[in-house]
Amino acid sequence: MKKLTTLASAIMLTFAIAGTASAKETIALAVSTLDNPFFVSLKDGAQKKADELGYKLVVLDSQNDPAKELSNVEDLTVRGAKVLLINPTDSKAVSNAVAIANRNKIPVITLDRGAEKGDVVSHIASDNVAGGKMAGDFIAQKLGDGAKVIQLEGIAGTSAARERGEGFKQAVEVHKFNVLASQPADFDRTKGLNVTENLLASKNDVQAIFAQNDEMALGALRAVSAANKKVMIVGFDGTDDGVKAVNGGKLAATVAQQPELIGSLGVETADKVLKGEKVEAKIPVDLKVISK
Repeated sequence: MKKLTTLASAIMLTFAIAGTASAKETIALAVSTLDNPFFVSLKDGAQKKADELGYKLVVLDSQNDPAKELSNVEDLTVRGAKVLLINPTDSKAVSNAVAIANRNKIPVITLDRGAEKGDVVSHIASDNVAGGKMAGDFIAQKLGDGAKVIQLEGIAGTSAARERGEGFKQAVEVHKFNVLASQPADFDRTKGLNVTENLLASKNDVQAIFAQNDEMALGALRAVSAANKKVMIVGFDGTDDGVKAVNGGKLAATVAQQPELIGSLGVETADKVLKGEKVEAKIPVDLKVISK
């Protein structure tokens, strides 16, 4: 009888341990948009690391809409998320979402784009200023100082657009570029095409285009090809499509981020936060210029 009791206790203990092991903590990831390959790669990197470390990752798409982003974060607070990883749609507007997480005592980690206000335990991103300068330096290396250039800007209000523009401005000043135009195309391929088409009509002596992401660069490529012009195009992000276009000799270069690594580091940092370990306020991710 004693042996049976002992056996029953052992079985119950085994089930208890298994139950504890299968109860995964939830980490939330709010992504600005999953229509952009860069952010899909970021999500994939986060998912892979979450699976590796044994966390449940809840991913929500904000569809580039700050109101949707706010609603997503409100939803996550009642879904038991222990940490919020957020890739903001807009660095200013996201402050409202960060405030909600702060009120609910959910630690916030920003990815790729920062938040202007609110308590954020860590910001993980490429050095966008350095990347913008690298793009300009590459153009100068190929075309020399004083080149006539156009810049396609990202979404106004995002830290990525502001910082990449700041870095490119540094290169403009050093290399004395003649900036014929600098206009937003919202990190979007179709808008990159349309804006470039319009600019080429009046700026037909342009020598190079710097697009603040690969999607806009690929849109600009279509416009340049359709106009049958020879213009150097440099993108930013190092997406699969961007790198493929570089290897095919269509884009001159792309300043490559590592979106999967950004997502992976996000989950690693969340893991440390949950374990009570100290994390860096800013975690930089290396960049490199990819050219043929």
